[in-house]
Amino acid sequence: MSFRLGLTGSIGMGKSTASGIFRELGHPVWDADAAVHQLYAPGGAAVDPVAKAFPTALDAAGGIDRAALKAELAKDANALQRLEAIVHPLVWADRAGFIAAHADAPLVVLDIPLLYEGGAEAQMDGVAVVSAPAEIQRARVLARPGMTEAQFDFILSRQMPDAEKRTRADWIIPSLSLETARTAIMDICAEIMAKRSHA
Repeated sequence: MSFRLGLTGSIGMGKSTASGIFRELGHPVWDADAAVHQLYAPGGAAVDPVAKAFPTALDAAGGIDRAALKAELAKDANALQRLEAIVHPLVWADRAGFIAAHADAPLVVLDIPLLYEGGAEAQMDGVAVVSAPAEIQRARVLARPGMTEAQFDFILSRQMPDAEKRTRADWIIPSLSLETARTAIMDICAEIMAKRSHA
């Protein structure tokens, strides 16, 4: 059975870069955001149930328009809860399918932005948090097209503070540079492989 490594980190910390390094090293990576995109795409498993709950979110191509959905969520305090009740089980099923499909891999990486917030660490064998100093994080995020200080602060308010994530994690991946991240990831992989060989 694979070692299930949860990979998380707040916005702008370099989690996508870390995911890419794990892939380069030959480890299968499941991406929660990509799974949601597929579920919302035309023909995706979330389209019908989400469109029933939020009819204005259906786009002309037969998928879910995320901007329209966001507007719906902003109008109703209970809407997010209703949406999560529809989407979360589909995302969990997608993740379980990925793990089953890669059962022979010694290490499977599960890239989950809100891993701690959603309680997913209970299903992991270990968790790695990607982290960088707050000023670097802010500069990275505000350099994104269309990002504002207010949006950034709102996103941060929904995420567990970086310091708390680091305290709870089994490993920390410093993302000051590509090289520091790569070195940390190679060390994590080596440690997991060594544990498996002694198990």
